[in-house]
Amino acid sequence: MGAPASIMSPDTISWLLAGDPSVRYFTLTRLLGEPADGAAASAEGAGGAAAEAGRRIMTEGAVPAILAAQRDDGGWSAPGRFYTAKYTGTVWSLLILAELGADGEDERLRRGCEAVLRDGQDAASGGFGHKPAAPGGCTHATVIPCLTGNMVYSLVRLGMLGDPRVQRAVDWITTYQRFDDGEGEAPAGWPYHVEMCWGRHTCHMGAAKALKALAAIPPERRSPDVRRTLAAGAEYFLRHHVHRRSHDLARDSKAGWRRFGFPLMYQTDALELLGILTRLGVRDPRMDEALALVASKADAQGRWRLQNTFNGRFVVDIETKGEPSRWVTAKALEVLGAGS
Repeated sequence: MGAPASIMSPDTISWLLAGDPSVRYFTLTRLLGEPADGAAASAEGAGGAAAEAGRRIMTEGAVPAILAAQRDDGGWSAPGRFYTAKYTGTVWSLLILAELGADGEDERLRRGCEAVLRDGQDAASGGFGHKPAAPGGCTHATVIPCLTGNMVYSLVRLGMLGDPRVQRAVDWITTYQRFDDGEGEAPAGWPYHVEMCWGRHTCHMGAAKALKALAAIPPERRSPDVRRTLAAGAEYFLRHHVHRRSHDLARDSKAGWRRFGFPLMYQTDALELLGILTRLGVRDPRMDEALALVASKADAQGRWRLQNTFNGRFVVDIETKGEPSRWVTAKALEVLGAGS
């Protein structure tokens, strides 16, 4: 299903389609309802416009620039800085590539997936941590929820869902991810010892990235535990009216959630959260205020600006802060179309 024509200006759609191949691909498939035709996995010359855009993702724009910085061992930056090299290390580069719709069947992407599983995954639990251990993997004590969610999202998007190591990471989320709301006694012990990630109230970023990761799993491949966790995560953000404080709905959870950006790395915003919820098929009156916030940010040409960015710290910049953003515009039109 594409977005309703009533909210999509033909000029805006033409502008989106004239952008880089990643934006063109997602505009065709998510807004205009074109079949993906296998997109990135299609054979050369096969499929329609979406498949052609999917193939071009690997040869034009940010994706080939990021891949050009890849090391021979499959990672980016120094092996021990897979996380701490923000935002050029292995975990961040792989996340951006997944966000951009890179082809997971490409041998370079497969080596990248192997690198993050080798360097960043905790063999004992399946979660992902931010410090290396010897001889490989991450230190068990440093496993954190936002990173685990981001890596599960990336690996699923890049076609690795069937890998047993990725399944263990999915199980980590369904086993340990909390959606507490500052009420009751917080659990103790590993992995809840990391105060900044858990504490008495669940970290919004960890909750958001866990929900995003599990939402990337195709519906027919979601286990009962995945469905249960998705329901709990969706209700958590609905209880917050997406971007508000659940115990004081007149206040924002985070001021920055009103400034939309892409890619968001470990951060989130109201637009990303709405995108996750709408792709899950959630439609609830508690989303209305956030949807109105998104609608209010369109300019006279029906475009949204890039208000938040980590440009200057990526391998390659993505769009320009303060200027109309094809990425933000496409995402805004998607959530408004689903919410209308």
